[in-house]
Amino acid sequence: MPIKFIQLLTSAQRSHKANIQLGAYMAFVAGAVNAGGFLAIARYTSHMSGIISAIGDDLALNNFISVLGGISLLLSFLFGAATTAIIVNWGHRRKIHSEFALPLLLEAILLLVFGLVGANLNLYLPLTVPAIALLLCFVMGLQNAIVTKASHAEIRTTHMTGVITDIGIELGKLVYWNKSQEANVSGYVKANREKLKTHLCIFGMFLIGGIVGAVSFKKVGYISVVPLSLSLVLIAGLQIYRDIRAIMKG
Repeated sequence: MPIKFIQLLTSAQRSHKANIQLGAYMAFVAGAVNAGGFLAIARYTSHMSGIISAIGDDLALNNFISVLGGISLLLSFLFGAATTAIIVNWGHRRKIHSEFALPLLLEAILLLVFGLVGANLNLYLPLTVPAIALLLCFVMGLQNAIVTKASHAEIRTTHMTGVITDIGIELGKLVYWNKSQEANVSGYVKANREKLKTHLCIFGMFLIGGIVGAVSFKKVGYISVVPLSLSLVLIAGLQIYRDIRAIMKG
């Protein structure tokens, strides 16, 4: 039963339930990595809004080195998302089960490298801080595209602006007083409770992940990322193993 459940998380045949379950866990991972990454390099890497704004500010102030840095982070996130699209479409055209598991495994490997060697990078901070920022932006772009592709853009996990906006919209509809009977006939305002629950779940898991990531990074440092990466290896590996068995059977 647990194996079947884990396989369904990255199955090519998607269901709304599987999308929510995968999205919730990946939101936890994103929250943890984002918080841990901030403690490591004093920069959030899971969303691009602040980075794009900073590019504009630095450009206005003629701080061209920082502009190049911001553009590099933006491109890294973009390349991460593009990498997921390439892998998923490659897998989809070959009708394999692990089209979503393969980019997830790549994310797991990159996080594992970050967790295992990160502590040693403190010796070369002027060089390694930009490298870590680029790596984490790539990973977050990779991850956000995985869940976006899997859920057909229904769920995103690395940034909460859209999620909180949707929560606010549904809460507004939930408390709306449909007083006019005449207006109710043509336009009764009703909240999408399922959508509200989904976004509350994603938001809650991101928040919990952020707390866990910050506390664990503060306690044990970079190695705190290793359990996250190993959990992703497990989730991706079971689906990939299924494809390997099918190939070996001919």
